[in-house]
Amino acid sequence: MKIQVVKSKIHRVSITEADLNYIGSITIDEDLMDASNLIEGEKVQIVNCNNGERIETYVIKGERGSGVICLNGPAARRCAVGDIVIIIGYGYMDFEEAKSFKPTLCFPDEKTNKLT
Repeated sequence: MKIQVVKSKIHRVSITEADLNYIGSITIDEDLMDASNLIEGEKVQIVNCNNGERIETYVIKGERGSGVICLNGPAARRCAVGDIVIIIGYGYMDFEEAKSFKPTLCFPDEKTNKLT
């Protein structure tokens, strides 16, 4: 049996931009993508700590070292600049493998979105 488990997590980052007119997705600083083991195009869930919203979209690369976390397209209406979010990537794996699997967790500074 396969189950879905947390594979990657960026814990508590600030929304730096919201671009309603972009075609969709979330732009994430490439340093944060690397640190959390997320790749471009990967489906993620964004959990907004300020208002409780949960949305799903996909990742696009942001400028490395910029700290950018930008919700694009309709998702831009679900978060405001300055909101704190958690970004979660999931993966499917065998039930027995999942028992010992350790996800990649990233805890950047939530004011700057930079790794410490």
